[in-house]
Amino acid sequence: MKKAFLALMAIACCHFLHAQPTRPNQPATDPANTQAPYLKFPTIPPFHLLKLDSATYLTKDDIKKNRKTIIMYFSPDCEHCKHEIESFLSNFNKFKDIEIVMATYQPFSEMKEFNEHYRIFEHPNIKIGRDEKFFLPPYYNIHNLPYLALYDKKGNLITTFEGTQKVDTLMNAFKEKKK
Repeated sequence: MKKAFLALMAIACCHFLHAQPTRPNQPATDPANTQAPYLKFPTIPPFHLLKLDSATYLTKDDIKKNRKTIIMYFSPDCEHCKHEIESFLSNFNKFKDIEIVMATYQPFSEMKEFNEHYRIFEHPNIKIGRDEKFFLPPYYNIHNLPYLALYDKKGNLITTFEGTQKVDTLMNAFKEKKK
Protein backbone atom coordinates (compact mmCIF):
# COMPACT_ATOMS: atom_id res chain seq x y z
CA MET A 1 0.00 0.00 0.00
CA LYS A 2 2.85 2.35 0.88
CA LYS A 3 4.53 1.71 -2.55
CA ALA A 4 1.28 2.41 -4.40
CA PHE A 5 0.83 5.67 -2.49
CA LEU A 6 4.42 6.77 -3.29
CA ALA A 7 3.98 5.89 -6.97
CA LEU A 8 0.74 7.87 -7.11
CA MET A 9 2.42 10.84 -5.43
CA ALA A 10 5.34 10.70 -7.89
CA ILE A 11 2.95 10.72 -10.85
CA ALA A 12 0.97 13.60 -9.35
CA CYS A 13 4.18 15.63 -8.79
CA CYS A 14 5.35 15.02 -12.36
CA HIS A 15 1.98 16.12 -13.72
CA PHE A 16 2.00 19.21 -11.49
CA LEU A 17 5.51 20.21 -12.59
CA HIS A 18 4.69 19.65 -16.27
CA ALA A 19 1.54 21.78 -16.04
CA GLN A 20 3.38 24.87 -14.79
CA PRO A 21 3.29 27.87 -17.14
CA THR A 22 6.53 28.98 -18.76
CA ARG A 23 8.52 31.68 -17.00
CA PRO A 24 8.71 35.09 -18.70
CA ASN A 25 12.30 34.54 -19.94
CA GLN A 26 11.70 30.93 -20.94
CA PRO A 27 10.71 30.25 -24.56
CA ALA A 28 7.20 28.94 -24.97
CA THR A 29 6.85 25.46 -26.39
CA ASP A 30 3.27 25.88 -27.53
CA PRO A 31 3.19 27.29 -31.10
CA ALA A 32 0.07 29.27 -30.22
CA ASN A 33 2.08 31.18 -27.61
CA THR A 34 4.97 32.05 -29.90
CA GLN A 35 5.02 35.38 -31.64
CA ALA A 36 5.47 35.46 -35.42
CA PRO A 37 8.95 36.70 -36.44
CA TYR A 38 7.56 39.76 -38.24
CA LEU A 39 6.20 41.00 -34.90
CA LYS A 40 9.52 40.44 -33.15
CA PHE A 41 11.44 42.13 -35.98
CA PRO A 42 9.03 44.75 -37.41
CA THR A 43 11.24 45.86 -40.29
CA ILE A 44 11.52 44.67 -43.89
CA PRO A 45 12.63 41.04 -43.65
CA PRO A 46 15.86 39.63 -45.13
CA PHE A 47 14.15 37.88 -48.06
CA HIS A 48 15.98 36.16 -50.91
CA LEU A 49 13.81 35.86 -54.04
CA LEU A 50 14.85 34.37 -57.38
CA LYS A 51 14.34 37.02 -60.06
CA LEU A 52 12.80 36.46 -63.48
CA ASP A 53 16.23 36.12 -65.08
CA SER A 54 16.55 32.89 -63.00
CA ALA A 55 20.16 33.74 -62.18
CA THR A 56 20.08 36.62 -59.69
CA TYR A 57 18.25 37.30 -56.45
CA LEU A 58 16.09 40.12 -55.17
CA THR A 59 16.86 41.09 -51.57
CA LYS A 60 15.75 43.85 -49.24
CA ASP A 61 18.87 45.78 -50.33
CA ASP A 62 17.31 46.10 -53.81
CA ILE A 63 14.39 48.13 -52.46
CA LYS A 64 14.81 51.86 -52.98
CA LYS A 65 15.51 53.66 -49.74
CA ASN A 66 13.11 56.22 -48.25
CA ARG A 67 10.08 54.79 -50.06
CA LYS A 68 6.98 53.13 -48.73
CA THR A 69 6.98 49.40 -49.43
CA ILE A 70 4.41 46.66 -49.86
CA ILE A 71 5.47 43.03 -49.69
CA MET A 72 2.79 40.93 -51.36
CA TYR A 73 2.86 37.15 -51.03
CA PHE A 74 0.74 35.65 -53.79
CA SER A 75 0.03 32.62 -55.90
CA PRO A 76 -0.23 33.02 -59.69
CA ASP A 77 -3.35 30.83 -59.79
CA CYS A 78 -5.11 32.53 -56.86
CA GLU A 79 -8.19 34.46 -58.02
CA HIS A 80 -7.96 36.88 -55.08
CA CYS A 81 -4.32 37.57 -55.94
CA LYS A 82 -5.28 38.26 -59.54
CA HIS A 83 -7.97 40.70 -58.40
CA GLU A 84 -5.48 42.43 -56.11
CA ILE A 85 -2.86 42.98 -58.82
CA GLU A 86 -5.57 44.11 -61.25
CA SER A 87 -6.65 46.66 -58.65
CA PHE A 88 -3.04 47.81 -58.18
CA LEU A 89 -2.51 48.21 -61.90
CA SER A 90 -5.79 49.98 -62.58
CA ASN A 91 -4.98 52.46 -59.78
CA PHE A 92 -1.30 52.61 -60.53
CA ASN A 93 -1.05 56.37 -60.09
CA LYS A 94 -1.66 55.79 -56.35
CA PHE A 95 1.14 53.20 -56.18
CA LYS A 96 3.76 54.90 -58.34
CA ASP A 97 5.77 56.08 -55.28
CA ILE A 98 5.53 52.76 -53.46
CA GLU A 99 7.94 49.87 -53.88
CA ILE A 100 6.00 46.64 -54.37
CA VAL A 101 7.73 43.32 -53.85
CA MET A 102 5.71 40.35 -55.08
CA ALA A 103 6.80 36.93 -53.85
CA THR A 104 5.50 33.43 -54.56
CA TYR A 105 6.51 29.89 -53.81
CA GLN A 106 4.74 28.52 -56.88
CA PRO A 107 6.75 27.15 -59.82
CA PHE A 108 8.99 29.59 -61.63
CA SER A 109 7.10 29.08 -64.92
CA GLU A 110 3.80 30.15 -63.30
CA MET A 111 5.40 33.27 -61.84
CA LYS A 112 6.84 34.13 -65.25
CA GLU A 113 3.45 33.68 -66.97
CA PHE A 114 1.80 35.87 -64.31
CA ASN A 115 4.41 38.57 -64.90
CA GLU A 116 3.86 38.47 -68.66
CA HIS A 117 0.07 38.34 -68.46
CA TYR A 118 -0.14 41.40 -66.20
CA ARG A 119 2.87 43.09 -67.81
CA ILE A 120 4.37 43.72 -64.40
CA PHE A 121 7.75 44.27 -66.05
CA GLU A 122 6.41 47.61 -67.34
CA HIS A 123 6.36 48.97 -63.78
CA PRO A 124 9.89 49.52 -62.41
CA ASN A 125 8.65 49.87 -58.83
CA ILE A 126 7.10 46.38 -58.88
CA LYS A 127 9.59 43.60 -58.34
CA ILE A 128 8.67 39.94 -58.54
CA GLY A 129 10.51 36.85 -57.38
CA ARG A 130 10.21 33.23 -56.27
CA ASP A 131 10.59 32.46 -52.57
CA GLU A 132 12.52 29.23 -53.18
CA LYS A 133 13.29 28.64 -49.51
CA PHE A 134 9.69 29.26 -48.38
CA PHE A 135 10.95 31.96 -46.01
CA LEU A 136 8.07 34.45 -46.01
CA PRO A 137 5.03 32.26 -45.11
CA PRO A 138 6.39 31.20 -41.71
CA TYR A 139 7.97 34.63 -41.17
CA TYR A 140 4.56 36.30 -41.50
CA ASN A 141 2.52 33.30 -40.33
CA ILE A 142 0.51 33.51 -43.57
CA HIS A 143 -2.86 31.73 -43.73
CA ASN A 144 -4.62 33.47 -46.65
CA LEU A 145 -3.57 34.99 -49.95
CA PRO A 146 -2.86 37.57 -51.04
CA TYR A 147 -0.87 38.59 -48.00
CA LEU A 148 0.20 42.23 -47.81
CA ALA A 149 2.74 43.73 -45.42
CA LEU A 150 3.01 47.53 -45.49
CA TYR A 151 6.18 49.36 -44.45
CA ASP A 152 6.84 53.08 -44.02
CA LYS A 153 9.69 55.04 -45.64
CA LYS A 154 12.06 53.97 -42.87
CA GLY A 155 11.30 50.29 -43.43
CA ASN A 156 9.18 49.91 -40.28
CA LEU A 157 6.08 47.74 -40.33
CA ILE A 158 2.79 49.63 -40.48
CA THR A 159 0.34 46.73 -40.72
CA THR A 160 -0.47 43.50 -42.52
CA PHE A 161 -3.52 42.23 -44.38
CA GLU A 162 -4.66 38.80 -45.46
CA GLY A 163 -7.01 38.56 -48.43
CA THR A 164 -8.00 41.07 -51.06
CA GLN A 165 -7.92 44.69 -49.92
CA LYS A 166 -9.37 47.83 -51.44
CA VAL A 167 -6.87 50.38 -52.69
CA ASP A 168 -8.32 52.99 -50.32
CA THR A 169 -7.75 50.66 -47.35
CA LEU A 170 -4.07 50.39 -48.24
CA MET A 171 -3.68 54.12 -48.90
CA ASN A 172 -5.39 54.95 -45.60
CA ALA A 173 -3.04 52.61 -43.73
CA PHE A 174 -0.07 54.53 -45.17
CA LYS A 175 -1.70 57.88 -44.33
CA GLU A 176 -2.52 56.88 -40.74
CA LYS A 177 1.14 56.06 -40.15
CA LYS A 178 2.07 59.67 -41.04
CA LYS A 179 0.03 61.06 -38.15
